[in-house]
Amino acid sequence: MTQNSTKLVATPGQTIGPFYGYALPYEKDSQLVHRAHAGSIRLHGVVYDGQGTPIPDALLEIWQADETGVISRETGSLVRDDHTFTGFGRVAVDNEGHYTFTTVNPGATQEGKAPFISLVVFARGLLNKLHTRIYLPEDTDALAKDPLLSSLPEERRKTLIATREANGDLYFDIRLQGENETVFLSYPGA
Repeated sequence: MTQNSTKLVATPGQTIGPFYGYALPYEKDSQLVHRAHAGSIRLHGVVYDGQGTPIPDALLEIWQADETGVISRETGSLVRDDHTFTGFGRVAVDNEGHYTFTTVNPGATQEGKAPFISLVVFARGLLNKLHTRIYLPEDTDALAKDPLLSSLPEERRKTLIATREANGDLYFDIRLQGENETVFLSYPGA
């Protein structure tokens, strides 16, 4: 380095990745049950950024109990055989931010608890994944008694409760920031 050299300044970091199109998707990844399965439903919605614009490159994962509230211990989440429920699914959103899972309504894992689906969001610009829950809208008593929902201001609770459509499917939008931002959970020590 010479005496008249200027000091180099680091450029700002960029968060253009991660890129999910390679290695993470797998056959039938969003199909926890076959659509012909008795009791199958479609869980779908759109992932939005803070400006209300759909995010075209997010990846979502869900974990859930079966219809009776049993958490599956089955292996083979990445190899779908059309009859073994593993409780796990993964899907990349389409170019308009829309996602779809074929699954079942989860049952309550404990007496009096509100049934829910755990959801994780991975997306460009997120330095860490985001965790949230999707609650079923029907059991208003269980929703009112749920410890997590009860800990939130009333106007924030609705961001965790799906809408039941006329055909029985569930609709749930995910808003990463801004107005009606979805409540995201943290797990200290994890």
